[in-house]
Amino acid sequence: MIKHVFSDMDGTLLNSQGRLAPSNAALIHQAGLPVTLVSARAPIEMLPAITALHLQGPQIAFNGGLIFRLGAAGIEPLTATPLPAASAQTLLRQIHQQFPTVSLSFYDRKRWYTTHIDAGIRYEQRLTEQAPELLVTGLEAAASLTLFKLMMITFDPDEMQALETFLRALAVPGVAIQRSGSDYLEITSQQATKAHGLHYLFTANGLTRADTAAFGDGHNDLPMLTRVGTPIAMANAQPEVLAACTHVTASNDDDGVGVGIHRFLLQQ
Repeated sequence: MIKHVFSDMDGTLLNSQGRLAPSNAALIHQAGLPVTLVSARAPIEMLPAITALHLQGPQIAFNGGLIFRLGAAGIEPLTATPLPAASAQTLLRQIHQQFPTVSLSFYDRKRWYTTHIDAGIRYEQRLTEQAPELLVTGLEAAASLTLFKLMMITFDPDEMQALETFLRALAVPGVAIQRSGSDYLEITSQQATKAHGLHYLFTANGLTRADTAAFGDGHNDLPMLTRVGTPIAMANAQPEVLAACTHVTASNDDDGVGVGIHRFLLQQ
């Protein structure tokens, strides 16, 4: 019997408009299996899905950088792995100086920040229905923040490749640099992986590999998918993800997570 389900959000649980379809939510809720969302998103961006699915247990944000649950006081951290402060400041300075046209923003535990609104920020606002806090004094204000994620958005493939190559060549210690789709590059702590988040919940809940299943679509889901007993790829998943999974469900626009739970997991 599957005792716990883990699911990525963007490209997996959420449709192409970045929303959780009511039909998908109904299928997942009807199944009655405990679900943990495992996302590169910040907690504030995960709340609508958590609420719609009536989730009570721990959730995983920032690719494993923050494990939290919703309590009476709001977001209650269980474990936190922020970016090394010196590395975060070096990266912010270098990105701003070398790639001034790239949309740059960053997150602490509770908020999303940027220094100005551009096309990338507006795109992310539409996708997440969140608004960033503007730091009118510039990047200097970020020095006092405990940051969990830096996010860069560019719709120019050549600029994205140049940015990623530049950042990897910097070899800043203690960070992980990952693409999230073609237009996003995200930086979190090197210790923050989806596998790290799963390990915490496996230990806390006494789960074994055979007890668990996961849904994903992208490269940053591979550590999660290879950790569980039943890895399920979305029909829209990248080829490496499809190759790593034992099952393929419908796409994220066709309620793939809900369909996959009923088709593959409840049958077990």
